[in-house]
Amino acid sequence: MKKSFIFKKAIPLCFAILAILSFSVVPSANAAEKLEKPNLKFGFIKLTDMAPLAIAYEKGFFKDEGLNVQLEAQANWKVVLDRVVSGELDGSHMLAPVPLGASVGFGTKADIITAFSMGLNGSAITVSNDIWKQMKPAVPADKAGHPVHPIKADALKPVVDLYKSKGKPFNMAMTFPVSSHNFKLRYWLASGGINPGYYSPPQDTSGQVSADALLSVTPPPQMPSTMEAGTIFGFCVGEPWNQQAVAKGVGVPVITDDELWKDIPEKVFGVNKAWAEKYPKTHLAVLKALIRASIWLDAENNKNRPEAVKILAQSKYVGADAKVIANSMTGTFEYEKGDRRALPDFNVFFRHNATYPYYSGAVWYLTQMRRWGQINEAKDDAWYIDTAKKVYRPDIYMQAANALIAEKKAAAADFPAKNETGFKPPQPFFIDGITFDSSKPNDYLAKFPIGLKGKQVVAGGKVTGK
Repeated sequence: MKKSFIFKKAIPLCFAILAILSFSVVPSANAAEKLEKPNLKFGFIKLTDMAPLAIAYEKGFFKDEGLNVQLEAQANWKVVLDRVVSGELDGSHMLAPVPLGASVGFGTKADIITAFSMGLNGSAITVSNDIWKQMKPAVPADKAGHPVHPIKADALKPVVDLYKSKGKPFNMAMTFPVSSHNFKLRYWLASGGINPGYYSPPQDTSGQVSADALLSVTPPPQMPSTMEAGTIFGFCVGEPWNQQAVAKGVGVPVITDDELWKDIPEKVFGVNKAWAEKYPKTHLAVLKALIRASIWLDAENNKNRPEAVKILAQSKYVGADAKVIANSMTGTFEYEKGDRRALPDFNVFFRHNATYPYYSGAVWYLTQMRRWGQINEAKDDAWYIDTAKKVYRPDIYMQAANALIAEKKAAAADFPAKNETGFKPPQPFFIDGITFDSSKPNDYLAKFPIGLKGKQVVAGGKVTGK
């Protein structure tokens, strides 16, 4: 009798518990039902600036939006692009200029768009110990004997000239032909009078026509060991691989990209245009999760960065020693061993409108593609702006931002104003002092002593035209 009574009482209690549990998952389930494609696979390269993806996953922001996301490390940037184009990846951590390169057909021709910038800065240029030893006498020092930063390529030019006089190639590495690192390294070298070479597609895609320094591709994690082996004398790459060179005692970072051009756009989240058009609600859900992750990364003066370092140190993400990642991720940067300096904006994920995909950033990368011959024909100013608007999509970004504001998960003051045009005002923050005005790309190109301008093209192994 007693057992029967308990059983009868237990049945409604069980149903009550099940009802409560089912109610608790309704918001997530409903969110998933509204999405065209809740199960997604995203790619990334093992770099610190993939952090928004890792944090969106680990902190549950993807799940909050009804998304079941798989993150998968990729071998190199070419694989990233190919797999996004083929649909094997729904989207990926991507070099900021790659969607632009695909749009104009340098290498792979494809319609890739970005509605989310994954951050500003985060890279550096490192040289081997031997090259640094030769450069250092030409670098000014402070009263304590430490090199004065930023270090200009003027100090490297005599070294490169010496190699040329002896008939020896001066080899340096970057991550991909259409990469922020390629253009940053080229910009720095040219600002010191060192010609990094031209492309002449489709016949010559080496980028070494008339070059004083020979630039080639090396995957980011391999750069320190490749330099240690003597195959290259320097490189430009994202973190933690510059700090890894310091930790291993094989190289010295001479300039960070924030010193080269303050708040330079570095990575984006790229998707196929057709994918974005087919799955617009899914796309917005992804953007919302990534924006929330970026807010978390920069919250309260980077208070969450130590936790982010531990997450990124896992082998499934960056897989480098946590101390090495922390060297740059927590507001400092180590140049030579023991020379650690405060660089609070070395990695910026949300502040300064870091996640907003500015057209002006796209225009700058297009000017550099033109400067070095990847775009080997003259284009009028309107072409640069129209191309930027086709690829970079702040309109989609703001849909996601406004949804977060409405849900009280973000504040309106954290995003660009409603009258934002997508173009930053002229920017004078470059190491060579040349101001970039994104409304006048051809006038900008005309200011450089090294690089294509006007109607110049690369043909027959040399620059021709005016």
